[in-house]
Amino acid sequence: MRLHDYAPRPAHLKWLLDSDPAIRWQVMRDLTGEAPNAIAAERSRVATEGWGAQLLALQSPAGNWGRGPRGWRDDLPKEDRGLLITLYSLVVLKDLGLDPASKQARKMIGRVGQLVFKPLNNRPFLHGETEPCINGRILGIGSYFKEPNDALAKQLLGEQLEDGGWNCEAPRSRRSSFHTTICVLEGLLDYERAGRKSPAVTKARKKAENYLLERRMFRSLRTGEVIDKRWLRFSFPTFWHYDVLRGLDYLRDAGIKADSRVSDAIETVIERRHQNGRWPLNLLHPEHIPLEMETGVGRASRWNTLRALRVLRWYNNSTG
Repeated sequence: MRLHDYAPRPAHLKWLLDSDPAIRWQVMRDLTGEAPNAIAAERSRVATEGWGAQLLALQSPAGNWGRGPRGWRDDLPKEDRGLLITLYSLVVLKDLGLDPASKQARKMIGRVGQLVFKPLNNRPFLHGETEPCINGRILGIGSYFKEPNDALAKQLLGEQLEDGGWNCEAPRSRRSSFHTTICVLEGLLDYERAGRKSPAVTKARKKAENYLLERRMFRSLRTGEVIDKRWLRFSFPTFWHYDVLRGLDYLRDAGIKADSRVSDAIETVIERRHQNGRWPLNLLHPEHIPLEMETGVGRASRWNTLRALRVLRWYNNSTG
């Protein structure tokens, strides 16, 4: 399956570039192939303009991003709500591509160093907690922002299930969760990129990638049926939620060569495109960060369009 009809057209690129620096620098890197110095210059603006600057400005001197609006996750203690919003805000700053070497990022991560998990004997935030879905994200955040935690990576490796993935319900459940597995995979990839590559980490990551690929990114291994139709709808930010586009974008980012096992998922991406050549925001997840980005549900999404186009380019380059 060749995808010449889905290559980004000038009008699509112009629309994507007429946006926030976080979108622009990734378009320049992934779709238009600009010079490295031009990409770096645009990326540097994430810290001082637009969504990245707005989210950075909302961090408190204590290191957190507040406790959320009234009524949000009232089932949790205030401290836990604050740590969740901090986690989600850091994940988004990573997704925006905030330069981890920038002075703004160093100040931000220094503040995060003050945060602790009180019920876990005041364990530092970047050392993680108990659930692998959260710990995968924390490992990725710490690694991306130059604070990789070896003990947390070791903990996650020890929690990998026999089928190749992870599940926050383990040991009660021995069947992996796509949601947890993608969070840990992304974290391990960032951990490797932080100079912590090892045979054990690579082996765990490959085993988990095969877990997704054997299930064609969204199908039951036993029946071939779609496991969850919500995974066919694309959102941004993804927070901890799995969907087909997030799974494919991970494979692209990890440099995995596409094969026939992703064909169904690629077809799903193509089917989600609107007639105007843009991908809509299909849904918003209920998790909270103190920032609104870009668009409403059902309207054209620059984030989804950027990610879909680079996934299709990756597939084309792998199979051409």
